[in-house]
Amino acid sequence: MSTLLVIGGTGFFGKSILDCFKRGGLEKWGIESILAMSRNSESLRKEAPQLISSKVELYSADITTTATLPRADIVIHAAASTDAAKYLSRPLEEQQNIQAGTYNYCKLAKTFHAQSKILYVSSGAVYGKQPEGMMHIPEEYAASDLSELPEGKRDYAIAKREAENAIKSLGQQGLSVSIARCFAFVGAWLPRNQHFAIGNFIEDGLHGRPITVKARNPVYRSYMHADDLVEWMMTIALHASTDCPVYNVGSDQAVHMGDLAKLVANEFGVDVCIPEITDVEVDSYIPSIEKAKYELGLTFQNDLNSAIRNTVLRLSW
Repeated sequence: MSTLLVIGGTGFFGKSILDCFKRGGLEKWGIESILAMSRNSESLRKEAPQLISSKVELYSADITTTATLPRADIVIHAAASTDAAKYLSRPLEEQQNIQAGTYNYCKLAKTFHAQSKILYVSSGAVYGKQPEGMMHIPEEYAASDLSELPEGKRDYAIAKREAENAIKSLGQQGLSVSIARCFAFVGAWLPRNQHFAIGNFIEDGLHGRPITVKARNPVYRSYMHADDLVEWMMTIALHASTDCPVYNVGSDQAVHMGDLAKLVANEFGVDVCIPEITDVEVDSYIPSIEKAKYELGLTFQNDLNSAIRNTVLRLSW
């Protein structure tokens, strides 16, 4: 039986892991207990008491400054703010937080996690802007100039690139590490009041409001359900090695933002408002997942329709 440490245990990734764990979704990996670590892990008792059990230990520590870490068989490092508003209002601070949290972890890992399987949660943002005509971004894509990214996302991408390099250096020092470049997701714990379009659509639907698309250019995204996300992260973590394998994580099924709004609106029986396209520049953010499929045999169980439906059902419990 194994222990899983989730650094960033109170965020979307952490809560999704705990949710899956409580429903028995981690049994096949022999996970007996989870340590949920964050600056204020006790906040989970108020925010999501249903995720707490005798097999979940809350561990409060700041990964940017802590001098110790709990030992664990498997480690998922998912500590980073994904709130775009914070990267706009204080970009340097948020960038430095990601970097400091990774550098400090790498220093401590050599003492506390030398025998662990380690997964670092990165982002598809490291690729920069998806080139026009490229349907899916592969792991081997030579990342473009990050200056093309919008303000806020650019600082996040820079920090994630540098964090990846630090994690790869752990592999060169003999630790078992891996990287998941994550794209877009949907699930019960996705914030519904930030910059995540599908989260905002669901929030409007829950309150009986029309689903409104704000973009006036063609926007394409793809969404993986949180349960599939957890499955992929666990699998990639267990394939960690000194070679530091890197895998995209997400769905490769693109959806136009207007069509996404219609799907969510249909679930709630509300109206949808889609503006006229006035800007022809295409905004795509779609991963290639062929590497994960071929090397790890990974697939996803929820298509977009079922992912939305399952999310809505979970929120109504």
